[in-house]
Formats: sequence, C-alpha cells, structure tokens
Amino acid sequence: MTSGARVANAQAVPVGHSKAGARRRLLGLSCAALFSAMLAACATPGRIAGEGAAFERTGRFAVNVSEAGRQPEAVQGSFAWRDTGRTLRLDLANPLGSTLARIEVGPRGAVLEHANGMTDTAANADALVEKVLGAALPVANLRDWMQGRTGSGAVQALQQDSKGRPTSFTQQGWELRLTRYDALGPGLLRLERRDGARHISVRLALDTQAE
Repeated sequence: MTSGARVANAQAVPVGHSKAGARRRLLGLSCAALFSAMLAACATPGRIAGEGAAFERTGRFAVNVSEAGRQPEAVQGSFAWRDTGRTLRLDLANPLGSTLARIEVGPRGAVLEHANGMTDTAANADALVEKVLGAALPVANLRDWMQGRTGSGAVQALQQDSKGRPTSFTQQGWELRLTRYDALGPGLLRLERRDGARHISVRLALDTQAE
C-alpha cells in the first residue's frame, strides 16, 4: 500500500467514530491503571501484631522454578515477617491479599497453618514453605540475610558496599544480591540456586523506610 492510500483510508474514517474509539481506548487505559493500583493496594500486607522488640518487614515475593523437561513454575504474592529472635512468624498472601498460609517457628519446630485451618508441622520452616510455594526457601538464613548479615556458615565471593554492607555473596548453595538498603537492611534481595537441572530464583522486594 502506498503512503497516499494509507492517508486516504485514514481520512475515510468518520470523525465521530475516531473520537469514540479514542475515548474507549482512554477509558480502557484508565480502568487498567485503576485496577493495577487496586491490586497493588490489596497486595500490601499488614504488620504482624505482637508484644516486645522484634525485627519486622513486609513486602512482596516472587518464586520461579525451572527444570529441564518440565513446565516452569511461578508463584508470587506478599508477605509479613516478625522475628523476635526466639520465635518467627511469616504470613504469606496471594497477589489479591488473601492469606495463603501462616508459618510459626519456635524452639520446638515449625507449624504451618493453611488458609482452611488445617496445620502441618516440621522440624524447620523450609519444608513447610515448600508445601505452599513449591520451592524450599532458606528461612533460617533469611533471618540474617534480611538484616544485611551473612550469618553463620561458609561464605564465598563476598562483595560489600562503601558502608561495609554485603551486596553479593554465595552461602549454602544460594547466590545472593542485596541492594536498596534502608535503616533495617536490604530493600531488595535476589536469590538463585541450582540443584542439578533444577533452577530456583527468588525475589523479595521489601517495603522500605528512610535511613
């Protein structure tokens, strides 16, 4: 088609139809933006109530699992975290804010409470998280990593910023990148792990505050 033909076809569209189409497109974009904003608002988890001093964070997570010969799996949502040092509580919600599960970790082990009220127990939280998300997360390690510490265990390839805070390292099979620090710790954590043909990637985006 020549440029003249394209212009002629464009001029052949009635003005009223063109304006109506533009209005519909604008309305569609506005509705999409509003819906996205509503989703974002719903996805923001609430703080976990409790007495005494505790390390608390809220944010969003995304977990992706890929393995040769299998369809990739992905799950995302929001979380709330409260760690007193002795006990840890982790609430997981879907992108709309509905509770998926609650995990409580204490000296006697870990308990998973499903949204339907049923419970599971285990010696540690990693196995329980895997029941919800399909991939085990290093919950015990996250108690340190979320506060910008490497924690116990051998550490390889440690990189730090100008303030001495870790920005990347490898520990217990996980490769980490920690950025967007605030007064509590990193605001963004990226974790990757390869177990043979299986690749797990995790992204934790935390609600940050001013330093």
